[in-house]
Amino acid sequence: MQRIRVDERANKALRLEARGLSFHAWDNYWKETAAYRFTALQVDRIEAATNELLHMLEEAGEYLVNNQQLGLLGIPPQFHDAVTASWRNEAPTLYGRFDFAFDGEGCPKMLEFNADTPTSLLESAVSQWDWLQDVMPHADQYNCLHDKLVKQWHIIMTKGRPTGALPRRIHFASVSDNEEDWICVHYLMDTAVQAGFDVQHVFTEALGFNHDTGYFVDGEDAQIDVLFKLYPLEWMMREDFGVHLLHTNTQIVEPLWKAMFSTKAILPVLWQLYPDHRLLLPAYFEHDVLPADFTSYARKPLFSREGANITLIRDSKAIAQGQEQAYGAEGHVLQLLTELKAHDGFFPVIGAWVVGAEAAGMCVREDTNRITTNMSHFVPHFFE
Repeated sequence: MQRIRVDERANKALRLEARGLSFHAWDNYWKETAAYRFTALQVDRIEAATNELLHMLEEAGEYLVNNQQLGLLGIPPQFHDAVTASWRNEAPTLYGRFDFAFDGEGCPKMLEFNADTPTSLLESAVSQWDWLQDVMPHADQYNCLHDKLVKQWHIIMTKGRPTGALPRRIHFASVSDNEEDWICVHYLMDTAVQAGFDVQHVFTEALGFNHDTGYFVDGEDAQIDVLFKLYPLEWMMREDFGVHLLHTNTQIVEPLWKAMFSTKAILPVLWQLYPDHRLLLPAYFEHDVLPADFTSYARKPLFSREGANITLIRDSKAIAQGQEQAYGAEGHVLQLLTELKAHDGFFPVIGAWVVGAEAAGMCVREDTNRITTNMSHFVPHFFE
């Protein structure tokens, strides 16, 4: 794995904006003066690690449900039965993303799993592929995201339904005044259209609920049969409106069982089930009895996003702090600190994409800070 310097395309802005990536210039978010080169063997390791971790999460889900341990995860008690039912019914999922520490040597190490609302989809599926075709057409890229997303919509829309009762329209919800979410949702809408379905955007703030029919409705009071929401389940479960998740006839994507894996509490659960596993870093709940030599770690809230409220501790001293936001009330986990290898002064994190229950590609984010945020640079990759 190498970080190499490359020439920026003269028509970079035109190419990116033509595909819809309107915010590429924010704080130099999209960076193509560099690229990460991988070998085919390294890509194989990332793909294999992704699929193995998905199996481990499946085992963890069975353990948590069978042993009634959802309270460990910070899921509100009133949602335990609904999450369990969603898991038992195998409600179909769309996508997710692992974050890995990996420098090309040994095995990737799981930092966390973005199970519910990861963004950077357009960049990963389309923009970096366009870059490859323009700049390195003879190289390859680990990127089958788009085709898998299109196929997964068929699974989501047909599973458990008779052929004559298939809904044709999918509503997509994102919060207003958030350009990044808007772009991500509209890219997903395009994949659904390519799968043959009608789509409709609705702002999250405009969602309503029809108590007579049991369906969510959009701003025009139209019934929502299937709702993809780019809005975290853990937020919905703590808001008054979220109670409707418990008794709705609307199919929600992502399904409620994804709440088990969209919390960093899954990290110590995995470590308990798979101690010393080569793909995991030791992780504990903050209130656990810790090993005496456990003095270098990342302190992570059960629920936080974009690196917020994460503190990196080395030899009992803080070395990096994420932006302070309103996270942490539900508790924290401690995960062994892994020293990311610097490449030209940047610390890369591998994003390993999942569609359905399969690995689907990767992306690379880098930052001079050791904590990756929403504005860390997106850098394209290739392998040879």
